[in-house]
Amino acid sequence: MTTGQRTYMGVPVPRPRTAFFELSSCEGCQLQLLNNEATLLDFLDLLEVVEFREAMTEHSDQYEIAFVEGSITRRDEVLRLKKIRKDARLLVAFGTCACFGGVNQLKNRFHDLAWVKKAVYGKQAVETQEARPLRDFVEVDLSILGCPVRKEEVEKIVTNLVLGKSVNLPKFPVCMECKANRNVCLFDLGEACLGPVTRAGCDAWCPNNRAGCWGCRGPADEANLEGLELVMKKYGISRESLLDRLECFGGFESQVRHLRRPSRKKPRARG
Repeated sequence: MTTGQRTYMGVPVPRPRTAFFELSSCEGCQLQLLNNEATLLDFLDLLEVVEFREAMTEHSDQYEIAFVEGSITRRDEVLRLKKIRKDARLLVAFGTCACFGGVNQLKNRFHDLAWVKKAVYGKQAVETQEARPLRDFVEVDLSILGCPVRKEEVEKIVTNLVLGKSVNLPKFPVCMECKANRNVCLFDLGEACLGPVTRAGCDAWCPNNRAGCWGCRGPADEANLEGLELVMKKYGISRESLLDRLECFGGFESQVRHLRRPSRKKPRARG
């Protein structure tokens, strides 16, 4: 065996060539990885990073794994994403913007792109379209959720990828992690929270810091939106506040569409 060859339980472990890309985003998810200084070198040792604009000037079109941050908001981004998809063996939607559209998709709710462009950019000519997740344009092999991503979770997922182990996202809601951390329920503190319906995996990051969950990780399996609406009503939190949170990151798009749908019940006959 070659000197210095990394092994896991005696089996040689490859270092896949990996590239990081950003579309319409704040690039905060990539910064999360660089900010994790305590384990950064060990994490980078798992991969052969060939492109990472936040961390290096070199770049290459030869890679196996592509981490793509950000949503699609322009036509040129569609072309760029398709090129990345063609070159990559494995494409990872990296963060909430890539997975659901993220905060960028808030402009979609106005259903008037011309008004949005004028309100934000004035008379300046800017090309922009409705913000959409990567999966609307290419096949996505793996999604890493969060705004921003949780670096500990990313390290665990990447380790499993390199070792050829399966990657399984939690199916249960953030509430379970929150209770395990012995937090006071934010509803009892008068704070709205999507913890009962949002997919876990963040270790209840926001509730741990006394902030209600905004659902950046999208819905947990079998998320009970009707039940959450009743809970919010019980604590005096308006339905509009619930919808505002559900719409924030785009993960609950289909559920919000259902909740906003006008009632089809026939009016009661008078007399």
